[in-house]
Amino acid sequence: MSETTTVDPAGSGEPASSRASTRRAVWNTLRGSSGNLVEWYDVYVYTVFASYFESHFFDSADKNSTVYVYAIFAVTFLMRPVGSWFFGRYADRYGRRAALTFSVSLMAACSLVIALVPGREVIGVGAAVILILCRLVQGFATGGEYGTSATYMSEAATRERRGFFSSFQYVTLVGGHVLAQLTLLVLQLFMDKQEISDYGWRIAFFIGGIAAVVVFWLRRSMDESLSTEQLEAVQRGEDSESGSLRELVGNHWRPLVLCFLVTMGGTLAFYVYSVNAPAMIKTAFGDRGMTATWINLTGLIFLMLLQPVGGMISDKVGRKPVLVFFGAGGVAYTWFLITYLQDATSIAATVLVTGIGYIILTGYTSINAIVKAELFPSHIRALGVGVGYALANSAFGGTAPMIYQAAKNGGHVTLFIVYVTVVVFASLLVYLFALKNKSETALDREQGSAFR
Repeated sequence: MSETTTVDPAGSGEPASSRASTRRAVWNTLRGSSGNLVEWYDVYVYTVFASYFESHFFDSADKNSTVYVYAIFAVTFLMRPVGSWFFGRYADRYGRRAALTFSVSLMAACSLVIALVPGREVIGVGAAVILILCRLVQGFATGGEYGTSATYMSEAATRERRGFFSSFQYVTLVGGHVLAQLTLLVLQLFMDKQEISDYGWRIAFFIGGIAAVVVFWLRRSMDESLSTEQLEAVQRGEDSESGSLRELVGNHWRPLVLCFLVTMGGTLAFYVYSVNAPAMIKTAFGDRGMTATWINLTGLIFLMLLQPVGGMISDKVGRKPVLVFFGAGGVAYTWFLITYLQDATSIAATVLVTGIGYIILTGYTSINAIVKAELFPSHIRALGVGVGYALANSAFGGTAPMIYQAAKNGGHVTLFIVYVTVVVFASLLVYLFALKNKSETALDREQGSAFR
């Protein structure tokens, strides 16, 4: 009897080869997503602790110091397209495993530098310069992380469960934010606000750097998803198309544009709902800092747990209906979410309002990785997914906290809400008219698994 027809002896009726493939997919997804978790912790620990370390890098007497802090967060997104190009090309030519290991090493090094850099009272403007440089490098690394890890998780998944397995891209992305909030909560239990501002925030960055060392080891043991033949062809100089920007723009520009358009509304909503909203809650609850942290932590854990649910639903009904659910919900709900959270006072109502927002957001976050990965063939997939995502993320996602803060300072929050709603609506039109449901994709056309 051939391997493909060997039945599980436990009597489940499922082919043994299918069970083995599922186990392998689970293990590779866990190893791949662990690095994603740490890298996104390093990204979000910045926004979670921004109000605590702000005075170490900028003059607290300057009313625009908070805008400067979030401007640095936004500027790092300018490096994401560069990182997506570099790591996408590297991953398509030399393997997903090597690219993912390299990116997490850069994130770790920069987090350790930020944890140790002296403040402005010691080295003056040099403190802000070092912070900016470290965040630019981390933006570069994050640009490579998204496209490569989204590609890897999609390729690691079994065909019938791609939505479910690839949803762990955002399980760990949101999980990084959860860990950052949890770190703040733990520090608040043992330190007062002044102590966290003095040195506690450095502990948070140091944790990210150390955790990445463990992930470095895990990623080195991952299976490679590119075939041996493809990697050897690159090494022999016989393959000039893999990871080529010319190949991407010349022959795959349509899926690249589609990737950008699919991303723009989703990434803007993600940063508004999961970064701006927690900041609004923290401000609204004022001196009740612990309460705000608990609300934010609970909401983000809820969002994290929703991701596999959204992925499984998409495996049943297709990707398009799930994206349309997000788009329609985002257009209808954004105004209420922002206007309510600015003046929130009730704990229960705040949890409910953010929870509904996260249900809507899951329509995008849970499946956006697989939707993009399905657009490109393997030899250009990491580059295409990464560049399309990074360009939209830089233009719309990373700028959201800064634009909101500037709009708030100028009394123009209504204009910000209109801006978010219009961009989400534009992506909704793309979901409705440019995407097909349950049609054959590039992943479907690739025969078998290349994992080794």
